[in-house]
Amino acid sequence: MSKKSKSADTSAKPKSTPGSKQVWKAMDRGSTVAAGVIGSRASELTWKLATGKTPPKDKKNPEADLREVAAWAFVGAGLTELVRVLIKRGTASYWVKSTGHLPPGMKPVKRTQAAARPDRDA
Repeated sequence: MSKKSKSADTSAKPKSTPGSKQVWKAMDRGSTVAAGVIGSRASELTWKLATGKTPPKDKKNPEADLREVAAWAFVGAGLTELVRVLIKRGTASYWVKSTGHLPPGMKPVKRTQAAARPDRDA
């Protein structure tokens, strides 16, 4: 009787080194903290440049201008999220460049045939 190998194709997924999952978790958490700080500072600075005023502080007060509070919520949250996405993607890209594979737990994006060929008309 011949013994069959449990995994026929081991080259499909690169083996991770010991501790790589912990290193990725530390990098991911660090980038989350950095993104929060940088994102909030960037949104405050953008608001000051656009309006010439500081962002509304007392958002729950019914006497505060609702339009200004709503605009700040959209601008502040949108810019903070954009910065977060850019920093997290940059961290993952750095991981890929350093190790040659996606971070632990991250799956490759499945692309449709239309998305894979942007030069063809739909």
